[in-house]
Amino acid sequence: MPDRDVKTIQDLIYYQYAKIIVRRAFGVTDGKEAKAQSYGLIKNKFRELKSGAISWSEITREDKQFVEAEKRCIYCGAESNLHWEHIVPKSLGIRPECETCDIIQGIHNQIWACSKCNSMKAAKGLYQFFKDKYPAERKFYDLVPPLLEKKYLKTIINCHLCAGTIDGGDIDGDGEITVLDIDFILYLT
Repeated sequence: MPDRDVKTIQDLIYYQYAKIIVRRAFGVTDGKEAKAQSYGLIKNKFRELKSGAISWSEITREDKQFVEAEKRCIYCGAESNLHWEHIVPKSLGIRPECETCDIIQGIHNQIWACSKCNSMKAAKGLYQFFKDKYPAERKFYDLVPPLLEKKYLKTIINCHLCAGTIDGGDIDGDGEITVLDIDFILYLT
């Protein structure tokens, strides 16, 4: 469960992004550790993102970081049997326009993944994939590599805007708003 001020999908996306900002600022790779050390700063960055006082960089920044990184599976680190994989599944079918959407079909939505991870992820959302990959981890979402999560958030927000779900909350109907609600849009076809 995120912070109590997170009421909508947009809030949740900004909250997740605020955690990434704080992790990077303090050189912390673990989301749980970042939240424990810097909860106030996370809240501050969340509020700044939400109000528009700060904004995130263009996705080309993450694309550049991705290109400069070693060629390996972003999910497990494997260096062989790599394929291009769409973070937000290119089979997304919220609207007929998804088939030709530059955001979904384009390079910004692609990363390297090994055959095994690519197959395991299939058409799942990023958070659902990590929940399935690490079933014993209560906070599986803190295991998502920051570069991958930034690319995902910057892509999926456009899908929520297009579908009109950005101001929704608990869209999967489980009684609380969680990162899985960000993914749930993928299953609304």
